[in-house]
Amino acid sequence: MTTAGVLLAAGAGRRMGRPKALVDNWLHHAVDTLATCDRVVVVLGAAAEDARDLLQGRDVDIVVAQDWASGMGASLRAGLGALTDETRCLVTLVDLPDVGADVADRILTQPDTTGVLARAAYEGVPGHPVLFGRDHWAGAMEQATGDRGARTYLRANPPVLVECGDLATGRDIDSRPEP
Repeated sequence: MTTAGVLLAAGAGRRMGRPKALVDNWLHHAVDTLATCDRVVVVLGAAAEDARDLLQGRDVDIVVAQDWASGMGASLRAGLGALTDETRCLVTLVDLPDVGADVADRILTQPDTTGVLARAAYEGVPGHPVLFGRDHWAGAMEQATGDRGARTYLRANPPVLVECGDLATGRDIDSRPEP
């Protein structure tokens, strides 16, 4: 029974003005968030070579989502498709700079089973990371289209919500604040 961490970091970050994988130390922070997972898979797309360079020396597996421009669904499919023998995976996003290992570790207290489905909640609002047992991978991949990621799948298969609002806000950052 093992857990993979899957980091979705493929987007162009148009509103941010550059790929989010290249913003500040977000990529390293997100990888560190998944540090207690048995394996970490980083999904890249826009500026993949530059992001790959930032990950030199890190113990991660890199997957490039060739169709990354079609949305987060492509990244999720690439990340889940790269998994092998793991029982479950914890999926998170690169643009969650206040979500750390403490949030991931709380989600990972859920059962280590192929049927687990859980996600972080912040003051009751569902967010990331999301923990998928192997039994959910095919369905999530099938329904992962455009920028919806696994949203449709998670609506049809409600996960256990794990409150993490005492640890982080869970807000994704889409643009730089105005000066």
